[in-house]
Amino acid sequence: MSSRLDFPKSSIHCLLITLERLGYLQRLESSGRYVAGLSLVRIATMASHGATLRQKAGPLLADLAQRTNLTVHLAVLENNEALLIAKVGPSVTPPVATWVGKRIDYHCTSLGKALIAWLPDEEVGRLVKERRMLRHNENTISTLARLQEDLMRTRRVGYAVDDEEEEIGIRCVGAPVLGSSGKVEAAVSVSGTVDQIRSEDLPRVGALLQEAAFELSRRLGWTPSLAVP
Repeated sequence: MSSRLDFPKSSIHCLLITLERLGYLQRLESSGRYVAGLSLVRIATMASHGATLRQKAGPLLADLAQRTNLTVHLAVLENNEALLIAKVGPSVTPPVATWVGKRIDYHCTSLGKALIAWLPDEEVGRLVKERRMLRHNENTISTLARLQEDLMRTRRVGYAVDDEEEEIGIRCVGAPVLGSSGKVEAAVSVSGTVDQIRSEDLPRVGALLQEAAFELSRRLGWTPSLAVP
């Protein structure tokens, strides 16, 4: 590695030790050689899972973007944040300024709320304690009580709403995607300006979103007999 990368051996050694401590590499005592560690395996597994999700969701996301003329996102929960793994922009209007790989907060986005709404209360409390709730503007939810109230509404209607909570002028609607176990595995959302998604449009947009999320859940192996825990 030192010769291939043209790095000093001491630097290579420090890098290997650091990667080993972080769990990305594991040193075999028998030979002294390094192999992939559990953290690297976890990343590979998540990447593979994300690729499967994107493949199965692709046509549905494109159809939803066309039907709503809004930007469509797909996200999973990773390290207490919503991670965008797919994005489809509208064909007519400009898409919102997001990108695949972007990490967004769980408490002020429709994707984040849809991902955590069905978690146990103690798990939501742990998220708040560990991650806090960054205040983006005056609309951002900043207390656990308000978040729990919002999540309760999400469970009741079946979709989450970001009403200019992360960015002024932008409104988003998100719905959970269930896996074969019946648990929330991902979330799909539509995003646009407050003129594109008016308050009176939320039930209609929510219904379209739930329809797409239901179909994607079915493709992932979920059946109606498997209720959200």
